[in-house]
Amino acid sequence: MATGQTSAMMAVRDPDVRLMLRVRDQDDPAAFAEIVERFQHRLVAVMHHLVGTKEESEDLAQEVFLRVYRTRKKYTPKAKFSTWVFTIANNLAINALRDRKRRPHIQLNASDSGPLGPRPAEQLVSIRDRPPTHQIQQEELADVVRRALDELNERQRVAVVLNKFEDMGYAEIADVMGLSTMAVKSLLNRARTRLREMLQAYIYMDGDAPPASE
Repeated sequence: MATGQTSAMMAVRDPDVRLMLRVRDQDDPAAFAEIVERFQHRLVAVMHHLVGTKEESEDLAQEVFLRVYRTRKKYTPKAKFSTWVFTIANNLAINALRDRKRRPHIQLNASDSGPLGPRPAEQLVSIRDRPPTHQIQQEELADVVRRALDELNERQRVAVVLNKFEDMGYAEIADVMGLSTMAVKSLLNRARTRLREMLQAYIYMDGDAPPASE
């Protein structure tokens, strides 16, 4: 199928593609501004789950939009516009996480690493037996989840975040990450198993924990 026909078909199905084609063909600032408005909060939220800090998340989201604009003349819609945007975001996030690993690591004391200390999944075991008034607050739970995500490898973390926070299915995640659908299924299965292990103490905070496996 010719490129023009493909673009036309994608534009009919996806309003975001229509906006991007206006940016590509007409350098339409209003269309680009609408794209930013539609995706900014989503990108910042996803980046926050991936990299963990508000400032870096906002910087990375801004870089996504810069790359979208710089490459606008080369844009050819072959999938949903959101798939293309999150492919750019995935590459930036992976690079940011790898750069972080190469930087010198500073060991934090327990008092410096959040309300639950450096290993929140373990700290939750003791929290379970406290009175309800001392149970974990919502912001602390968000911190626990983020730290649990931090324990996953880069690709598992991206797959989980796209699945849970962007509601992407296996096929779209595969497109974003450049993997097969089976590889994405495997990533998510391993990630879910690992997250269940790390968050088990919180899951059973309000009831009896399951007996330890023999």
